[in-house]
Formats: sequence, structure tokens, C-alpha cells
Amino acid sequence: MSDVAASIAPGAAASAGSTLAPGALYLIDGSGFIFRAFHALPPLTRADGTPVNAVLGFTNMLLKLLTEFGVARIAVVFDAKGRNYRNDIYDAYKANRDGPPDELIPQFGLIREATDAFCLPCIEVEGYEADDLIATYAREAAERGEPVVIVSSDKDLMQLVRPGVTMFDPMKYKPIGAAEVMEKFGVPPEKVVEVQALAGDPTDNVPGVPGIGVKTAAQLITEFGDLETLLARAGEIKQPKRRESLIEFAEQARISRKLVLLEDHAPVPLPLDELKVHEPDMDRLIAFLTEQGFRSTLARVKARVGQEGELVEATSDGAATVAAAPPVAERYALVTELPTLDRWLLRAAETGKLAIDLQTDSEAAIACGVTGIALAVAPGEACYVPLGHSPGGNGELGLETAAIKQLTLGDVVARLKPALTDPGIIKIAHNVKFDMQVLACLGLALAPIDDTMLLSYVLDGSSEDHGLSAIAERALGLKAQPLAELVGTGRAALAFAQIAPEKALTYAAQHADLALRLHASLRARLVAEKRVTLYERIDRPLASVVAGMELAGIKVDRGVLAGLGQKFGERIHVLEEKIHALAGRPFNIGSPKQLGEVLFDELKLPAGGKVKTGGWSTHSDVLEPLAEQYEIAQAVLDWRALSKLKSTYADSLVNEIQGTTGRVHTSFALAATNTGRLSSIDPNLQNIPIRTEDGRLIRTAFVAEEGNLLLSVDYSQIELRLAAEIAGIAALKQAFQNGDDVHALTASQVFGVPMAAMTPDIRRKAKAINFGIIYGISGFGLGQQLGVGAREAGEYIRQYLDRFSELRIYMDETKAFARSHGYVLTLAGRKCHVPGITERNPARRNFAERQAVNARIQGTAADIMRKAMVKVDRALKAAKSPAKMLLSVHDELVFELPEAAAEETAALVRREMEATWHLGVPLVAEARWGKSWAEAH
Repeated sequence: MSDVAASIAPGAAASAGSTLAPGALYLIDGSGFIFRAFHALPPLTRADGTPVNAVLGFTNMLLKLLTEFGVARIAVVFDAKGRNYRNDIYDAYKANRDGPPDELIPQFGLIREATDAFCLPCIEVEGYEADDLIATYAREAAERGEPVVIVSSDKDLMQLVRPGVTMFDPMKYKPIGAAEVMEKFGVPPEKVVEVQALAGDPTDNVPGVPGIGVKTAAQLITEFGDLETLLARAGEIKQPKRRESLIEFAEQARISRKLVLLEDHAPVPLPLDELKVHEPDMDRLIAFLTEQGFRSTLARVKARVGQEGELVEATSDGAATVAAAPPVAERYALVTELPTLDRWLLRAAETGKLAIDLQTDSEAAIACGVTGIALAVAPGEACYVPLGHSPGGNGELGLETAAIKQLTLGDVVARLKPALTDPGIIKIAHNVKFDMQVLACLGLALAPIDDTMLLSYVLDGSSEDHGLSAIAERALGLKAQPLAELVGTGRAALAFAQIAPEKALTYAAQHADLALRLHASLRARLVAEKRVTLYERIDRPLASVVAGMELAGIKVDRGVLAGLGQKFGERIHVLEEKIHALAGRPFNIGSPKQLGEVLFDELKLPAGGKVKTGGWSTHSDVLEPLAEQYEIAQAVLDWRALSKLKSTYADSLVNEIQGTTGRVHTSFALAATNTGRLSSIDPNLQNIPIRTEDGRLIRTAFVAEEGNLLLSVDYSQIELRLAAEIAGIAALKQAFQNGDDVHALTASQVFGVPMAAMTPDIRRKAKAINFGIIYGISGFGLGQQLGVGAREAGEYIRQYLDRFSELRIYMDETKAFARSHGYVLTLAGRKCHVPGITERNPARRNFAERQAVNARIQGTAADIMRKAMVKVDRALKAAKSPAKMLLSVHDELVFELPEAAAEETAALVRREMEATWHLGVPLVAEARWGKSWAEAH
């Protein structure tokens, strides 16, 4: 019995399950069970009136399987929504089916929630039915000699019954084998498809042959052997009507056979070995059962849960003990011989998994040296290959005087190369982008890959820490050895290379081991929580794209930076003298305390409040409203803007130029933001102002190599287009489809101004409202942008929402969803968490509500850009283009390419970006190029 089952088992196992194969793979027909349970069980509603009878039946069935059958390998399989490949064979397939009863509709989602609450693999694939996925898994398991139990009584699945594959009716609690199939169809399981092809199925609108039922079909198949033989010899049938029907509807029978035959080679999202029972999150399970009002089921579970929520199991004397998961023996080894390394790589080929973790002497992949490589091939099986450890230090943390035995980097690289690209071995890493870059510098590729950091990010978004140690403790209950415990802290801390390999072994090997263990756990959640497409099609392939971008870097002209630094410095000096003259005395403008005293105590400007330390607030929010009336306030804002540009970019960027490449290599964080946007650090190239002339000057320093150009391609008004799409704003959608000036249209409709009488000022106001509302702007904020009072700006917003009422509905629905779930979902299914959405403080709650409204739009835009980067990268490689993707800045991509390739590449990139996502409004990408980034933008 699994640990889960043992922890929540109500008592001794019932004998009913003993007739089934022990250790079998249980494939639950989730979609079929929903309908059977709904019609078989009496009506039942929870406290809020939601029907839950099918949910209760499903939950109890799962609990019974786990507790009475000792199931350890399991999957719950559902039908995907929409058409499937059978509709291409026969368009009327299932066309006459009525919709589900109203009382059943809300239970579909709850049954998936029940599956998630038990932490069981949840499978569905677009374009296929649950029966096809069950057939595929049953075939795969049978080919390996593993027993299978299909939890269903659906007649369509009876064709799968054979030695090693049985069915189990969960409602009647009895097994279904070959004898039961023979009783049902009059033929053995392998002939069921032939009978169904003739008899048809009015429920699914499978036509069959008119006038022939199951009994007659069984007689005919028994006599002639199979459908094709029967149709070929139809003229021999004695009964005239039956003979004529078989001849006339022969093709219809063949089509029917294709419809009822299950596809046992369907694409499945989870490997067979990962269909396992996982330890449930008891807090989540108890919360789910409590919410549904399933008191008796809850009592059975709670009886096995300790006071602190830990799983417990009863002892013979009635006492309770903590039921810990069986520990995995950690077999960590130091590898200092090539034959030993070969054995580890052979083991990886056997398991099909190789987790890798690099120990380097720097966090900058472009210039780091490799200290050692940790590998893991199975839970608890990991090794460390020291490469760059060198004597230094002494005592417990340092090295002894004896020479260190370690392999050479060249030998290890040669041995690793085939394994790292072996398609039969999945390479697992945490933050795989870094490992790919370091290995690329060694001439090594890494594929196929999985990234536990990205898996965690797709599943939990910004609500959790995605560091390896944090995830391991959260998901596995395991604590990683802290690095400080190994190297020390502060100024006395040693470099990792100074640690003896024997002492470094546990730390390094454990990191690879934890990544491998997390891979299985997170992958199971990925399927159960329906995040497979988001991970597989967007986030995972993006890692290699961004790794290449960062390695490519972008050239920065030192001379241009120096010139800008001098120019900004001179203007800063002039502004300082002006500010001091306006203040009547010199002071430190960079000191908020001194600035506040000058502005609000001495000059008596209207103050905006004080900070916690007691001084006046001099934040830009305070100074910007004052700037229109008070020259000193505007001068301070200009001084700050120039000072930031000078210090952050003109002076500092030169220090970021990598000596070996002469280029700046920023780092894009793939798992840092709430909405999925990439963020740029070391240096941050996404915060360069582009709306000011001085900010645009910084971009003149980013240049192409001689003979090359920089190409900039960005999405036009993507967030406004998405607002129209997601909120279903008919007028704006039509305007985008027509290619109209959306801001002028908005101005005309909101302010009642004919298009012919449109002025630039009115259009500017409409543009501010268009973008302001989707960015979650308040009346006060909009008023500041337009130079009007908060009340007047609030009236503009009200008029806007009255005219485009769909947006108001979207905003209300989005806020309600966020309050209920704590997050909103992008069109790709990414969770954007909304902290503070249920705050009692109105200001914080209102801010969170505006965040919720914008997060879904901005998050979808981010997903589109992430997917576009993957598509464009693949298209460039397929075309063997010389262009290199260098930067991603919000809605813009920057490339470097030969001058002669500019037009062709621009057309290719625009085409791929515009075809990235199919919406009800067109995506439009605009391209420009030049010698510098400023020229190209």
C-alpha cells in the first residue's frame, strides 16, 4: 500500500480489490464516471446551493481506490473540450448530443479540483478523447508486461480487455474481464470494434448499418470473422433486407469502425513511469472536502491527520504516530577516474534522466571557470566531478596540503558531449539557462532539457520563492545544505574552489539530486494543474533562446558614453546652480532631508506629507504636481533625471563591457515577475527612458558592428488590442480590424466630437484614457497626466466605461475572480497573483484591484512576446539567417544583422510575430533599422 493510502486508510482493505492485479496501473475514465455518478446518485448540494452529488461519488471512489486497493500507480483521464480527430473523419460525430444537465455543469471543474486535491496525475489532450489516452497507456504498459486496470464500465473501452488488461466498474464495484465482455457483446474483446461498426451508436451519432443491432452484428462477425470479410461476402447473406443494407451502407460501416476504434498511439503528456500516487497536501485536501460539505469523507481523512496537520496512522493500541515518507538513501560519490564517470553516464542512459549542476567561480556565465560538475541519475544517486579545486586556506573549511586528485576539463567535456545531446536522456537543471551558457562556452550543447525553476514558476508564479532550496523544502520537505556552512561567511569566506572535493561532495551532489527529485514532483503537478502547454510551448523553449541572446550581447560605444557623460555633467552643474539660486542658498540636492527643508520649510511650497523618519516627502509624486507652478520643483526633477542617466548609464555602462567580447551581456530573468515579463539585470537595459530626448540619447551608444545594422521590431499597441480582445469591446475590435485610428475613435465616442472636428489635444486625452485604464490608473493619476482635477478625470473614466460597457463588465468580473482565487489568468493560463485583493484598507485594496485588471492584459502580452521569441528564433534558424536576437525590451525585439539582410529579416520577424497568437484583433509588428539602437527605434 502506498504511503498516501496508508496514511488515510479507514481500515483493513476490502476483499473486492484483491481480485485485481497487485501493483497494476489504474487508469480512471474521469469523464465517463462524472455522468454515471451524476445519474446514479441522489441530488446533493453544498451550503451555497452548488450541486455536488457527482463530486461526492468521484471523491469517494478515489478514496476507496487509494485505501482499499493500495493503488500506487494511477492517472485520471478526461475528455478535452471541443472537436477531436474523429470529427475530421465524420463531421456529424456526436453532433446530436444534448448539452449536459444544468446541475452537472458546475461539477466538471470541481471534479478536476478533487483530482488536484488528491495530487493525482490528471490527463487530457486536445484533439483526443479520454478513451484514446487510456488505450495508449494500456498498450504501453501491456508491452512492458505490466498489469492495467481501467476504472470504467464504458462499453467503448471493452475492446481493450485482454490478458493483463481488465476493467473495473466503480459503481457496481465489480471487475470486468473477457467473460463480461462476451456477455455484453456476444463476441470476445478483440471483436468488439467489428460489432460496434455494424451496430453503430446513436448516443455518439456513429451511423453503423441501419437495421443491424448488437445481437445481429455479433452473429455476423462470429460467422464471417471480421467486418471487411463480411462486407466482401455480403452477397451471401440470405436475408434480403440485411443483405441490401450491408451492400448499400458498406462505406458507412467502414467509417463507423474508424470512429469506434480507439487510437492507442495518441500523444500523451506524461510518461508512463510518472503515473504515480503522490503524497497529498493534507491542508489542501481537507480544505476541499470542508468546502464541499463532505462530512463523512472528511471524518475518514481527519481521523488520520495529527493536530499539526501531519499525516498519521493508527497503531495497534490506538495511538498515533507520524507517517513519514520512506527516506531515499543518498549514495553520493566523488568521481576522479574516467571509467567511473563512464559508468555514471551509462546509468543515466538506463534511467533516461541526467540532472546537472555546475559549480563555477563566477555568476557571470560568459567569463566563469568551471570548478566542478554534479550529476544525478536517480533519486539519491548523484556524484560530483571536481575540476578546478586548488589548495588554499586551512582547517575544517580549507584544503589539506595533500595534492588534489581530479579529472581535467578537456577529458570530462569529451565524455559528457554525447550524453548531453542524447535524445533518450532528459537533462534536468535548475536555472538551465546558466548551465547552457557555461557549457556552450566549452563547446557543449544541452538537449533535451527540463528546468525545475521554470516548472515551479509556471505552477506558482510570483507567489513562491523559486530557489532550489526553497522549492525542495516546500515540495519534498528536504533541506539543502547551506553554502555558508561549507565556505563560511563574511570576509573570511572561502571560494568554493578552495574547499576540498571530499567536503564539497555533499553540497554539490545534493543540488543535482534535489533537481532530479523535484522534476518528477513538479512534472506531475504540471499535468494535474493543466499548465503543460504553457511550459512546453512557451517557457521551456524560451530558456535556450534567451541563453543565446545573453551570450551574443550588444556592442556599446565607449566614446559615445564618454561624450554623453560629459554633456550630462555640464547640464547637471548648470541645474545645480539654478536650484541653489532659486533656493537662496547652496544645499545637497541629493539629500531628501535637506531638499524637503528647503522646499517646504523655507520656500513654503505646498507639502505632500512626511515620511516615517519625520522629514518631508520629496518623492516625484509630490514634486510633479508642483512642477507646473514652481520652477524649482521642475529643476529638481530635471536634475534627478539627468543624474540618474549619467550615473546609471553614461558612467556605469562602460564598466559592464565584457573585456573578451567588447559587448554588454545583460541577464534576463525568466522567473522573476508577476506577469511573465522578462526583467533585465546587470545591467538593466529595460529602464532606459525612451520618452525623453535625453533617454533616447543613451540608445545612441548601442551600436552594430561594422557592416551590420540593428533591427528593432515591436508590437503596436498590443496591450490596448488585448484589452479590446479580452474584454470583448466590439467597437474597439472593429476599429483595429479596420485599421482605424483607435485613439481618435475613442475621443469621438467618449467626448462626442465628430472625427472631422478632432483636435490633437482631444485625441491626446483619449489616448491617455485608453492606456491609463488598462494600466489601472486612478482618477487622480489620470488627472495628473491630463492636467485636470481628479474629479474631472474621474468623470472622463466614467464616460469611457459607460460608452465601452464591456470593459466595465470585464473589470468587475476580473476583480471578482481575483478576490475568489487570489490571482488572475492570462490567455495562456499563467497565474498572475494579486496580493492585497482582499485587504480591508480601501487604498491598498483598490490598488490591488487595478493590478488585477492590468495583470491579465499585461501578462497575456508577456506570454505572446515569450512565444514570439521562440517562433522567431526557430524561423531564423530554419532560414539559416545571419541575424542574431540580442535584446527583448517589453514589446520590442532587437537584432543584429548584415546590412544586406535587413529587409528580408524584418519581413520574416514581422510575419512570425504577427502570427504568434490568433486573436479577434490583428497583431501588428513594426520594424525599423539603423546603425544604432536609437536610429532603429
